[in-house]
Parts: sequence; C-alpha cells; structure tokens
Amino acid sequence: MSPTVAQNLALLLFLPWFLILGTLFWVYPRQPRGARRVVFDMVSLAVSVGAFLLSIHWAYAVADRGHGSMWAQILATAVGYGVFLAVLGVAFALRARVLRRRG
Repeated sequence: MSPTVAQNLALLLFLPWFLILGTLFWVYPRQPRGARRVVFDMVSLAVSVGAFLLSIHWAYAVADRGHGSMWAQILATAVGYGVFLAVLGVAFALRARVLRRRG
C-alpha cells in the first residue's frame, strides 16, 4: 500500500459516515435557515474535516509501530473519529447560541 493511501485510509473508510453525519448536522434543526446559518454550517463542517485530517496524520506519525503495522491505522482512525465528533458536537452546541445572539 502506498504511504499516501496508508495515511489517508481512515478518511477513505469514514467518508460515507461523515457524509451522513454532515447531512444530519446540516439539516437539523430545520429552522432558522438563513445565510449566516449556511455559512456557519459550512465553516463548521470544513473545520471538522480539517481537524480530522490533521489528527489522523499526527496519530499515524506518533503511533508505536512496535505493536504491529496496523496499530498506526487503528490509532489514527480512533483519534480522528473522536476529533471529528468533538468539533461537530461543539459546533452543534454553539450554533444556536451564536445565531440567536446575533440574529
């Protein structure tokens, strides 16, 4: 397996699930749906994917290969998924407060 594919394997495997979670984040709650909400959602999704990519590359680089060659993939996937959910969860919690306060 090429090194590029190995480092991004977690993204390739989680992409369908991220599309489902991103769609749910985008759709719910249905109202209010203004331009600021769309921008906030787009930025939140972009930041969560960016944080995921940074975290999987970091975890892949620092994984102890003494536990087997798959350990780097396992660690990268677990850390990346947690980071993606954490960023999306914080964005979901902040979205109502930010849009209500400035709306």
